[in-house]
Amino acid sequence: MSKLVGEKVRMRIWFNEGDRYGDELLYEAFLKLFREEGFAGATVIRGIAGYGARSMRRGAASGDVSRDLPVIVIAVDSKEKIDRVMPKIDAMMSGGMITMEKTTVLRYAHKHR
Repeated sequence: MSKLVGEKVRMRIWFNEGDRYGDELLYEAFLKLFREEGFAGATVIRGIAGYGARSMRRGAASGDVSRDLPVIVIAVDSKEKIDRVMPKIDAMMSGGMITMEKTTVLRYAHKHR
């Protein structure tokens, strides 16, 4: 088992698939940042529909055929590590939403072969 097991924080970052940070897609920039900062891992989830602060619906059901669907990046780690990187995350975003919840990690291990 890993040292990640126990009381941690789950951070979720919502934004649009086409959002960018410099020359990179924002979700790719977040993955790169989290790896550089030593996060245990992160996952990008692409939504099929949603709406945000402007109440503008996106997704197949809305007739929106663009590739600008909702995206959620999820990372779980210590509160201290997330707090340390939060100013960078905030500076990378032009819109979207960030939430954090306390969570308990019961298992964190790679698949044994």
